[in-house]
Amino acid sequence: MTQRDTIVIGAGITGLTTAFQLRRRQVDVEVLECQNRVGGQIHTFNINGFTFESGPNTGVVKHPEVAELFEQLGDKCELETALASSKRRLIWKGNRFHDLPSSLPTALATPLFTWKDKLRILGEPWRKRGTDPNETVGSLAERRLGKSYVDYAVDPFLSGVYASDPYLLPTRLALPKLYQLEQDYGSFIRGSIAKARQLKTERDRKATKAVFSARGGFNRLVDALAEAIGDDRITTSARHIRIIPEGGGWLVSYEKDGKPHEVRARRVVTTCGAYSLPDLLPFIDRTVMTDLSNLYYVPVVQIGVGISDTRHHDWPAFGGLVPSREQRDVLGILFPSSCFAQRAPEGGIALAYFMGGTRHPEMVKMSDEELTGIVNRTLVDMLKYPAGTHPDTLRIFRHERAIPQYEVSTDRRLAAIDRLRELHPTLTIAGNLRDGIGIGDRIKQGFDVASNEKY
Repeated sequence: MTQRDTIVIGAGITGLTTAFQLRRRQVDVEVLECQNRVGGQIHTFNINGFTFESGPNTGVVKHPEVAELFEQLGDKCELETALASSKRRLIWKGNRFHDLPSSLPTALATPLFTWKDKLRILGEPWRKRGTDPNETVGSLAERRLGKSYVDYAVDPFLSGVYASDPYLLPTRLALPKLYQLEQDYGSFIRGSIAKARQLKTERDRKATKAVFSARGGFNRLVDALAEAIGDDRITTSARHIRIIPEGGGWLVSYEKDGKPHEVRARRVVTTCGAYSLPDLLPFIDRTVMTDLSNLYYVPVVQIGVGISDTRHHDWPAFGGLVPSREQRDVLGILFPSSCFAQRAPEGGIALAYFMGGTRHPEMVKMSDEELTGIVNRTLVDMLKYPAGTHPDTLRIFRHERAIPQYEVSTDRRLAAIDRLRELHPTLTIAGNLRDGIGIGDRIKQGFDVASNEKY
């Protein structure tokens, strides 16, 4: 039987970051992963000169820890910030994509918002604060900005982040920083101005808010983390993992290659999805576990599309999002090769299609032929390629449980985590069931768990 100080369950970006930070602190740590590879939702594919991500395509350097992680990895993995073209964002309305305004003149000229709401936004700094702690993102934005802003800015944004409906997710839980702007400053505009004026430390300035990836794709990041942790400290294909309290510590059992294994540890950190916790932690009271694991992960289809020769019909932008009221088959189309170098052959373009989400979860069950047909149609009628244009390379990625939805049940989940911490101080429940869903959030959580801050 093996003895470790800490066992980390899950080799996604959270688990790997946690284990890497613990190794830097000379902690005796081991990672157990049920899949036969590390990375979790992150998986980069290089096909015919195109680079496709099956999971997240980008992150945001929203926390200093993101920059620090790449600094720690050194030449093993390079942080790649997006090209200038990524600052251009597109929104579909009517029969074409329109630029999302980035300045006052473009905000006045855009057809995305009504003139009533364009003028109404001038009064946003003086509107009353909301009093409902569970006010949804859509309701809050409609109250402060107007319905057209919800329809053609907030709705597609939330669809791009959560693949969700803005009238389903409470702002306090889904977009806590936006919620606090109103609560602390009484206004989005006044709050943003005040935040911009705040003095920042040298470390704060590392959080540049830049869009980023790892050069060559996110697999480079997880591979670099795995190498730094060490092959002897990561066990993949660990099936039927169970965690049981024993003698003031933990007994972790699992199967690999049909053989049983056991590890004793002082501390255990789980970073897997909420749906895995009932089997993983069988000793937890059923009522507590119901609150802990009651998290809906929305299904999403992502399709990597490669066109080898665009004939100069390029899309120099981050991507185009599609408001739900436009009733299209896609949530959005990203343009990775317009954001990062060497994601497509010379003269070609790499696209990432997104479908499904809370409004059309059934799309994850569509056949390859049906999904390919949607791609072929939208290449022509949305991206305006010549009739008959088909991808030269196409790869479909289905995710039955893609993006966690921070609904009102989140309060019960966090309370359950707090109760478990009181009962079992050396058990840490981490992962995307709390603290944000972006890659930057996952990296920060890994740092925090390793340093035991807030956990």
